[in-house]
This record gives sequence, structure tokens and C-alpha cells, in this order.
Amino acid sequence: MARCVQSVQEFVQDSFVPMVAVLCSEEAERVTRKNNLNFAELLRPFCRLTSEGHIRDPNNQVQVVKNLRICVNNMMICPNTVSGALSATQRRLLNEVVLSCQPQEGALSSVITAGDYNLNFSATTPWFEAYRENFLQSMPASDHEFLNHYLACLLVVSSTEAVPVEQFLKLSQEQHRIQHSGEYSSPKWFIPNTLKYYVLLHDINEGEEQRADTLYEDMKQRYGPQGCYLLKINSRTFSSEDDEQIPDPWIYCLKCFLSGIVSNSIESHPLQLDTVSSSGNLQTVSAVNTNLKKEARDPESLAGASVSHGTCLTLNDHDRIRQFIQEFTFRGLLPHIEKNIRQLNDQLISRKGLSRSLFTATKKWFGGGKVPEKSISEPKSSCGLQYPPEAPELQIRKMADLCFLVQHYELAYSCYHTAKKDFLSDQAMLYAAGSLEMAAVSAFLQAGAPRPYPAHYMDTAMQTYKDVCKNMVLAERCALLSAEILKSQGKYSDAATLLIKMTSEDSDLRSALLLEQAAHCFINMRNPMVRKFAFHMILAGHRFSKAGQRRHALRSYCQAMQVYKDRGWSLAEDHINFTIGRQSFTLHKPKDAVTAFRQILTNGSRQTATQQGAFLREYLYVYKENEVSLPHLPLPCINSSATRVYFGRERRLAEGEKQAATHVSLDQEYDQDLAAMWCQLEEQLVASANRGIVPVNFLPTQFCLNSKTDNLRNPLAVVEEPIIVEVMFRNPLKVSLALSKLSLLWRFTPYSPSEEKTTEELAGETITNEETLALQVGCFFNATLTQSVNFLTSTGQQKMDTMMVYGRQDLKIQGPRLNQTKEDKMSVQHGPDRRLNPIITPPMPLMEVFFLQFPTALLCGEIRKAYVEFCNVSGVALSGLRVSSTHPDFFTFGSQATTPLTPLSPTSAENCSAYKTLATPLQPDFVATEMLVSAEDFSQPSGVMEIPLNGNMLQPGESTQLPLWLRGPDQEGVHEINFLFYYESTEKGNKISHRVLRHTVFICASRSLSVQASACRSSASHHSLDNKGNCGTLVFIDVENINTSEAGVREFHIVQVSSSSQHWRLHKCINPGEDNDCKLTSRERAKLCFKATRCTPYQGNLYWGKNKKCSSSKTSSSSKSQTSVPTEDRISDVANIIKKCNELDLNLIVIWKAYVVEDNKQLILEGQLHVALQTIGKECSSLTLKEEAQEMVLLKFKSELPPPVVLPSADLSQLIKTNLHYPETYTHPFVQDSLCVVPVTLTLSNCSLAQVDVIIDLRHKSTSPESLDVHSSFSWVGQTQYKLQLKPQEELCLTLRACFLKAGVYNLNTLRIFAKPIEQGTMCETSHQTASPALIIINNA
Repeated sequence: MARCVQSVQEFVQDSFVPMVAVLCSEEAERVTRKNNLNFAELLRPFCRLTSEGHIRDPNNQVQVVKNLRICVNNMMICPNTVSGALSATQRRLLNEVVLSCQPQEGALSSVITAGDYNLNFSATTPWFEAYRENFLQSMPASDHEFLNHYLACLLVVSSTEAVPVEQFLKLSQEQHRIQHSGEYSSPKWFIPNTLKYYVLLHDINEGEEQRADTLYEDMKQRYGPQGCYLLKINSRTFSSEDDEQIPDPWIYCLKCFLSGIVSNSIESHPLQLDTVSSSGNLQTVSAVNTNLKKEARDPESLAGASVSHGTCLTLNDHDRIRQFIQEFTFRGLLPHIEKNIRQLNDQLISRKGLSRSLFTATKKWFGGGKVPEKSISEPKSSCGLQYPPEAPELQIRKMADLCFLVQHYELAYSCYHTAKKDFLSDQAMLYAAGSLEMAAVSAFLQAGAPRPYPAHYMDTAMQTYKDVCKNMVLAERCALLSAEILKSQGKYSDAATLLIKMTSEDSDLRSALLLEQAAHCFINMRNPMVRKFAFHMILAGHRFSKAGQRRHALRSYCQAMQVYKDRGWSLAEDHINFTIGRQSFTLHKPKDAVTAFRQILTNGSRQTATQQGAFLREYLYVYKENEVSLPHLPLPCINSSATRVYFGRERRLAEGEKQAATHVSLDQEYDQDLAAMWCQLEEQLVASANRGIVPVNFLPTQFCLNSKTDNLRNPLAVVEEPIIVEVMFRNPLKVSLALSKLSLLWRFTPYSPSEEKTTEELAGETITNEETLALQVGCFFNATLTQSVNFLTSTGQQKMDTMMVYGRQDLKIQGPRLNQTKEDKMSVQHGPDRRLNPIITPPMPLMEVFFLQFPTALLCGEIRKAYVEFCNVSGVALSGLRVSSTHPDFFTFGSQATTPLTPLSPTSAENCSAYKTLATPLQPDFVATEMLVSAEDFSQPSGVMEIPLNGNMLQPGESTQLPLWLRGPDQEGVHEINFLFYYESTEKGNKISHRVLRHTVFICASRSLSVQASACRSSASHHSLDNKGNCGTLVFIDVENINTSEAGVREFHIVQVSSSSQHWRLHKCINPGEDNDCKLTSRERAKLCFKATRCTPYQGNLYWGKNKKCSSSKTSSSSKSQTSVPTEDRISDVANIIKKCNELDLNLIVIWKAYVVEDNKQLILEGQLHVALQTIGKECSSLTLKEEAQEMVLLKFKSELPPPVVLPSADLSQLIKTNLHYPETYTHPFVQDSLCVVPVTLTLSNCSLAQVDVIIDLRHKSTSPESLDVHSSFSWVGQTQYKLQLKPQEELCLTLRACFLKAGVYNLNTLRIFAKPIEQGTMCETSHQTASPALIIINNA
């Protein structure tokens, strides 16, 4: 149970106090009414004695009476029989007492930590204490006990009466008539000889004090000095201007006891002294009842009531009243009680002289003088036996009650215990239950606790009251007393069980209060039972609500919510929040109601659609009643972190043949890799515009901001350009919501206070059940979303209900969690997110890009012409137009000057040719011709390309159109190609230095031709050198048609073969066919062989065919190898020397035409394929081979030393290239001269970039199989060994002489040549002997 102000001993003692009745004359009542009080109310604040009293028990032992309080009430009569239940009026007044006592705001609260629960609730329950006190005060008197029977009666007469003695006599006779006539069941009297105490009330301001003293002396002579008293009051007038502040002790007393008085007055008639008196008492009762109702409905009126009490009383008057109570108690009441205890004890002792067995037998057979109203066969009836007033059992009970009232608990317990046995033997269960109850209380109150508290007595008594006697009032009193006692002993579990047993359907208020106290018992246990506390608080709140106690119901549900909140009890949370919302709205707390209903609708409710509809209907009704101008709506839920902000205009759709640049739209999902790619392209463009340097303050342009972008800085927006905000809505309910009239509130702060403006409205969209829908809303800057929500519930096509509210929702975006410093890691801190706080900058140029005739499918290597249009749609001129791409080899720009004959809409593919056709005359002995092309046509491609504009500027509103040459990718499949256009403003100094425009295209490439090429060194003789003295390299080209006719391609024509190398040019075609155009149908293959010779750097040539094709758009240059010419620095690494020796760096371009049939029309497509030959002897292809899967390698747990690197002799042998120059036939007259000497020239070429040592040995005889078939009997004459040193790429000629003895065919390839770099220690023989034999024919003349 909750903590109480009183201790348990004080509570039990104050529950049973001596009762004193009051009878006043009309004049005495008038005197007291000057203070807005009747006489009983006047005495009530002073009814607790401040000093100790003494009585003597039957054993003549002095008993001390401490802290005694008496109860003084006006005597009210009731002719009706009192039942065992409270009347409807009494229940209503108790309900109002509880209603008037509410917890104060800011009152002391208890914080209990149990596990991970932190509960904050009221430590005390003053409403329960007020109910308990008023309940005990308003209990009807019963015949089975005497605790609430009147012991004495105060007869009050004013000193202003003409004959006060006659009035005393009249009041005394009236009291005697009421007590002994038997006409009235109420009030009940303790003993027949009731103490009558005569009080003469003197008004100091009205009456004569001397006359009052004289009357008092006469009274002492008549009634004795201990039976009367002179009370003087009203020392000051009501209108006196006294600055002295007199305390008002009646506020609390009247608040506590008002209901008890009124409960007795409602069904009772006032004392019928005379007509005037009767009417005065009725007014009193009516006024009291009216004031109580008013104060109960207005709790604040109790704290500061407008009616003041005791206005004519001074502090001396207070002391006189206090002295009067003390005199009455000590000199009148306590002696009267002591006397009656002795008399009852003597009667009991005299009766004990009889035989106990005979006495018991007499009671059993003859009833002991009792008059049974029912048959003995019904012993368990609550009224089975009615004892007469003089019955000895009742005398024992009466003595026990008297002892209990004067705090003689030991004697009281003995008497209760004795009476209990007698009542049980008689089966008088109501009397037995009363004795058990008071015996348990007496045992508990005994000083020193000689015996433990018999809780089973209380349980038996309560069960008897409840089940046998059907008296819930007595059962409730028993439960209240026992629970408080058990709580004081720390037995909270037993107390809670006892309280829960007393809940029933007959009284919602009682059940609510007891359930609340049971909940407090659970939370105050040594191990708090938190969930039981919450559950019983919910039950208490429900019963409070049924009893009309809405404030207490709301408080109970709010306290229970602390336990259920965010614990996964979603259905329980919904019920609690719904109840809190309803009660708050009823109590005129719309904000609390809105908060509670918001929790129901936004916490992922698992209720059915019908229940959710009911919740939503209540919520919307509360919103409509709320008088807030623009309330915050909880529905639909907004995922603020998913809010996306787009800066700039939305891209245009295609206009006819024009295709707009894709740029950025809200339909695109954010991709981290794509963002990095665009950032890299923008860096290239910025570096190109700033002389190759990226500025330190460079930040990539972000068009669309979301939760994954960098939002730490304020984004930049351009004035008069839209900002598009995408808000993610989610409907958590199973009920449809219709959103309409959506708009965004925004704030713009130039240099003055912000002001809100509302942008254009947007038509609503309906959110279907359990779906998430993103609504795009256009505005200039977003701060708050306003919307009206329609609630729709429908069955089939019939609309059942529609409600609409208008409100707002704030977009509050939480930034990313900080995790940089130690403090950030130790705590949860979030950085800023400024995506909704843009900085508006001055006007900037805005460009739109359109593409015309842009293909979606190309053949591999196909050249196609398209057009691009640049439009400046802003009011600012733009310049510095550039473009960067992930595939710079895919496109190049032309200009209107270079292609003036190109129509905008060509009628045939020939008009869109990418080549200039140069006619050459056909010569009779034509094999092939060559043509040199300037280096500008084959310049190195760059990742950034400047776009030519007239005047390098595009004025506002202007547009320009340029041709765009495209080349199909070499690899088949779908290719994603990204363009990034860059432009600047002509006005410098803006915060935005540049702007970019994105475009992404997808090209589907189909197969065309496959070109494979390889190169080997030519072994031509010295006489076959070109006119510049350069020996060549043989280039073999294998062209295959791998097209499967998917695109309707009929055949390919090889039009031209070109070289774009800086160091090589094609010299001539060795094996030309009959037709200069090589035609290839499906799966056909052609083989071509060319001779390539070195040329001056930065020259190229085009070779093959009659008409030479010269690219007018530098398209062929895009496939050039990026390998640069190495420097002539000394290379010490032998492996690098050999590698450089075999490098070729020859780029081949194969130009073709394809004849395509489409829609019964023949089209001619052009294209070119590229092959980059890097190494001699290695075959290269125009197609990229797919990487083969790597073979599985066995794991080795022990590392092995790598074998030493041994350079193969085949690699070293390629350092030197040798050629023998000699006549094929030689005629010599052997008859005249037997020795034939033939001069032979040996040419040595250093193929490397390092100095090489060479040794030539002529003494070796060839043993190769090829030379066995020819004569080998010749000798080299002259010097037979040479040691030479060749510089890098040096050629050296030696003249040798061969001597023949007879005619025949001889192989001159018998010499051995060794070569090594200068740094290398080992010579290696060259591989010239493995070549074809050098045959010479010697003829005899």
C-alpha cells in the first residue's frame, strides 16, 4: 500500500472513537452560525486531546489514555431500518470526496529502480486516505457492535434564552424520547443511561456576561459541576477591522468530515424541537450538501474556499473551546465510561457464579433469553439470532468496546475472545465476525506485542461478512484495517491478496481504490513486482473510469504506461494509449490526448483494420476539437532520413527526334561507385580548366542529396531555379489515408527575420494499406510539410465514413553519427545534416543538351554520325564548354566549318561518311600505293575534350548544333557510356565556379570483323632495301567476318589498311589479290601481308586500295597505343634490353564497309578496326580475349627458393640481325683458274638500345640438315674471326670472301656469330643459322 500520513496505530485508534451527539436550541444554533458553522463543526478541530487522561480498570489499575479523540456530531434521526450496504447517496458522496482529492502538480514522487525499469509515481495516495476516513465515519450503526453508538449527548442552550433551564429540560426530554421510544433506528445509543452534558453558550458581543455567570452557577447547583459548562465565544464582531490573521482550523476538518455529516443528513429528519428549529437545520443540511457538491467538482475550491469560518472567534475563543473539550472528556466522558465498565464487570462476575455447564445447557435449550427470529436450522444466516439488549453475550461485547475506546486493549482482547466463543457456539456469525475482527485489532494494538497479530481472525471475519452475512460494508472495513496492519509488518503480498479479494462488481470506486493499493503493495515489496504493479494499475484505472473518476483513471493508466512502454507489448500499449487519449480529451487536455493517440498510430500497431479505424476516428475527432491553428499530424509517417533534395530543373523529355541528356533525376537510386566515377570525371574537367591543377577548395557537384551523400556543408542553389524535395511517406495502418492539398512551408533569410511562405499545392494521392509511397513535391525551399488527411473506411464500393483534418509535419533530419574522436566513440553524437538548408547564389548559366540521330545499336567499330545541340536556357552567358567521358575513344566532335556539306537529316548513309575520298589514277602496273598523313590527324586522345563554339561563348537563349562522330565499341554487348559536360559563367567571382551536366547512354554492339595481326623481322637481302636504305618488318593480317547476320549484314568490304604509328609505315602489300576491295561474306576469312618500315617520328601512312580514305574527324586516332618512345639512356638490365629489342609499337587501322539490308533497303555502313602490335612475333587481335579461369594451384606450406633466372639463348640471339648479300649465280672459268673467289657482304644490325659486343667466326662448318643436300666444300679466305662493337641500333657491313674449287650449289650460311651486351659476361650465338640456307650457284664458264 502507499505511504500514509498517519501511522497504523493512529489510523486504527482514530477509526474507533467515542461518539458524542449534539442537540442545540434555535438560539444556540444562531450564535454559532455567525461563524458559518454549527455547534458540532465548531468543536471538531479541537476534539483531539493534547493531554493524557486516566481511568481505573475493574482491578483498580490506572490506565493511561493518550492522544484520545472524540467524535461530535449533530443528532440526526432515521426511521428506516439500516441495511448492510451504503445508500446511493452515501456512495455518491464518497465518490465526490475521492474526486475532490487529486494529486497536486509537483508533489513528491517516488522513483523506484527495478531491473531496467525506472518508475516515477506518487508516494502517497491522499484520495485513498480521505475515502477511508470518510467511509469509516459514514458507516451506519449496527446492533452487533457498539463502537459507533453514542456514549453521551451535549445539550446546548444560548445564554440569551429567556428561560435556559426550560430549554435544557426540553432538549433532555427530546433526547430521552428518541432513545427509548423505539420509533427510530438511528441514532443508536451505547447504554440506556446516556451521559447528558449541559452547555450554556454565551455570545460575548450580545449577551450579558454577569447573567451568563449567574445562569451557570444555577446550572452547577442543578446538574452538578461535572455535568455542565459555560462556553464563551464570539469575542469579536464580524465587521471588525482587525489586522490579526486568525488561522482557520476548520478547512481540513470540514473537508474530511463533511460527507459523513451530509450522509446522515440526507436520509434523516432534523430534530423536531419546533418549527423554526426544524427549518433552520434543513437549511444547514441543504447548504452543506450544496457546498459539498460544488467543492467536489472543483477541487481547487477546497484549498481556498470563498467561505471563511470562525470569523467572530479569536485565539482566546479557540483556547476556550479546547478547554471545554478537555473538561468534558476528563470530568464527564471518561468517568462515565469507567463507571459503566465497572458495572458491566460486576454483572458478569455475578453471573459467573452459576455453573458454566448449567449456564451453557440453559443457553442451548432455552436460548438464554434470546428471541430467535429464524429457525436454529439456519445457523449461518447473518441475522439468524437477535440478542436482546440485556443478553450477557452483548454485555461482554459492550464491555469490550468500552475498554477498546479508552485504549485498554488487553482487557478488550480478553472480552472479545470470550464473546467470540459464545457467539460461535450460538452460530451467531455476524456477532462472531465482529468479535473476531476487534480481537485481532486489540491484539495488534497491545503495548509490547505480547501476542502476534492473528491475521486469520481477520480473514475469517472478512469472509464471514462477505459470504455469510452479505455485508460488504463491514467486510470492507475489515479489509482496510487488516491490510494496513499487514503493510506495517512488511507483509505486502498478504495485504495485496486481501485487497484483491475485496474487489467486486457492486462498487467500482471501492474496487478501484483497493486495486490501486494492491498495486502499491506489489511495487513496495523487497523484490518489486513491476509487471503486477502495472497490471493492477490498469485494472484500477478501468474501475476508476467506470466510477466516473476520470482524473484518477488517467493517472493510473499513465503510471502503468511506464512499465509497458517500448517493451514489445504493442496491444497493451495501444489499449493504454487509447484510454489515456480518451480520458485526457474528456478532462480538456487536448495536447495529452493528441500525444497518446499519436503513439497508437505510429508505433506499428498490430490491431485489426476495424480497431485501427476506431482508433483513427477517435484521433481525428480529437484533432478537430483541438483549437491549434496548424497542429502536428502523426500520419502518415515520414522517414525523414530518406528525404531527397534535388537542385535544378527536371530534365526535359524527348522532343520529336531530339533526345535530352539524362542528367540526374529522382528516379535514379544513389550508387556509391557511380558517384565516385562522376567525381573523377569532374576532377579531370576542373583540372583541365585550371591548367592541370585541381583547386584546394574543389567540391564535387551534388545534384541530389540523400542520406548517403555528404551533407555536412550547406548545398548551393541558384536563384530562380527550383528545388525539388522528395518525401517518403509510410502508412503504418491497415486503413487507407487520402492526402490532399500538400504544400511545403519554407523560410528564406536574407538579412531580415525569417518569414514563412507557402508554396503551390499538389493534388493528393491515396496511400493504400501497408504500402510506402513517395510523393514528389516541388518548392523553392523546404522546412515543413503541411497536408490535410482524409480518413476513409470502405467496404466494397460503399464509403462508410470520412473525416478530414488539416495539419503539418516537420522534416527533422538527423545527421550521421560522429565517430572521429574518443568522445564521439564513447557517446552517441550526431553531426549536422544541412541538405534542407541551401545557400541561394546569384544567377548562373544553365545549359541543356539534346542529341539527334543518336544510335542505340552499332556494329563493333562502326562509324556513325550524330548531332548534339547545346542550349543556354538561362539569362547568363556560358563559356569554357568541355566534355569528359568514361569512353573517350567512343566519340569525337566535328565542327560546322569542317563538315559544311553534311546535311542535318541525311537521306543515305553515304552522305554521313566519316572519311574524305581522294581519287588516285589507276596505273597499269599498280600493286599498291601509299600516302603520308600529317601528325595532327593522329594526335594523342585526351580524357577531356574542348567543344568548339563560335567565339567560345554561348549567349543567353542561344543554341548551337555540332556533329558528333561515334565509333562502336570493339567488344560486343551492351555498353554504358557516360558523358560529363562542363561549362562556366562569363561572370567570375560566384560561389559556384562551374556547372556540369551528366548524360548516360547504353549502346548495344554487335559483331562485325575480327582482325588478327602479327609481325616478324624481314630477312630480305641488301639489294631489297627501300630507297631510304631501311630494311622492313613483315606484317601479317588475318581478317574474318564473324557477323552472324543478326543485323541484316550481307557482306563486308575491306576498303583500306592504315598505319597510325609514329615510327612505322606500311611500305607495300606483298600478296594483293586480283580485286583491290576484299569482300567477305559470313564466316569468310582473308589474309593480307604488308611490309612495314621505320619512318620519321610523328608520321603515318594509309595503305591499301585505289581510293584512299582519310579520316576527317580523327576517329582513327582514338585506338592508338599509349606506349611512348623510350629514351636512349643506358639500360643495365639485360631483360629490359631484350624486351626493348622486340618492341614494335605498330598500330594498324582496317577500314571496312558493310552492306546492310533493312526494310528492303540497302544501307552502307562504315567502320574501322584497330590492332596494336607491340611485340615482334606476338599475335594481336582487335577483339579482347576473355580471361580464362586460373588453374588450381596446390598449396605449399614450406617456401621454396625460386630457381635462378637463366635468360634463354633464343632471346639473346635476337640482339643482332644479320643479312648476307651476294649474287645468286656466279660464273667462273675453273679451267683457267682453279680457285673461284666470290665477294660476300655481311650486314650486322644492332636491334637493341645498348652497345653489343659481337664475335664473327668463319671457321665453322654447317651440319644442319638443310645444308647436307648442297655442296659444302668451300672456304672463307682472308680474316676468319672478327671482334666488333656495335652501338645502339647501328648497322655495320663487312666484306667477306668465299673460295670455291668447283662449280655447284653452295650454302653460304656457315658462319657463327656471337653477341652479348657490354655488361653481360657470357656470349650467345645468334639464330641466323636456323634460318633458310643462303644458296649460291657457281657455274663453270
